[in-house]
Amino acid sequence: MIVLKSAREIARMRDAGQVVARAIDRAASLIRPGIATRALDAAIEDVFRDAGAQALFKGVPGKVPFPAASCISVNDEVVHGIPGERILNAGDLVSIDTACRLAGWCADSAWTFPVGAVDETKSRLLSVGQSVLALAITEIGRCSRWSEVAALMSDAVHKAGFSGVEDLVGHGIGREMHEDPQVPNYVSESLRQADFALEPGLVLAIEPMINAGSRQTRTSKKDHWTVRTEDGQPSVHFEHSVALTSAGPVILTLPDGPRRES
Repeated sequence: MIVLKSAREIARMRDAGQVVARAIDRAASLIRPGIATRALDAAIEDVFRDAGAQALFKGVPGKVPFPAASCISVNDEVVHGIPGERILNAGDLVSIDTACRLAGWCADSAWTFPVGAVDETKSRLLSVGQSVLALAITEIGRCSRWSEVAALMSDAVHKAGFSGVEDLVGHGIGREMHEDPQVPNYVSESLRQADFALEPGLVLAIEPMINAGSRQTRTSKKDHWTVRTEDGQPSVHFEHSVALTSAGPVILTLPDGPRRES
């Protein structure tokens, strides 16, 4: 069941969204060759602790509970990378995905960053990923149903010569991190049957995941979490929590200042 949010509730969600934005930006400020991914996660956890917010990823159930406050995914890792001793190298892509609950309300966001200069394919992936997320946010204020937005996103990815991940989708968000509806970045007959209207009060975590090569993915049998591209090609992940209001879309996880891109 989709639960629409009031203007007051959306304002509370924006408070949580600003904590998430600060956490991602704090971690991004540390990105450089030679740093371990666990350091990025520690910075995120520090921001949440200082804000009195709950890190929602830590302890998420699975074959093993997720052990960190954030997912840090590098190069061919699409999502759910576990922070640890892995060292970032010049030319890598690193995706930072995290969520928190503040005063009972949740926010979720992800961003992919270059580690220094990256090659042309990775640079284009970064540009396309950001533009597809921006397209979706604009179009939820213009379209009447999500399937229309998803079709535009999918077309933009394919025209760029890349592939959109279809094994994973976005989601509604509110009191819980994952709420109805499912928010796919593509259109299929089965998903059309679960299509939903775009109306004020809807709050969505919109998150295109785009691969340089095939859309096919696989989940690590070693850690039971990390999702990689099947062909080893790089991937990017961009996500904002977005509220649809009577005045149009509002990005709840938009940072106050410009976001570091390199």
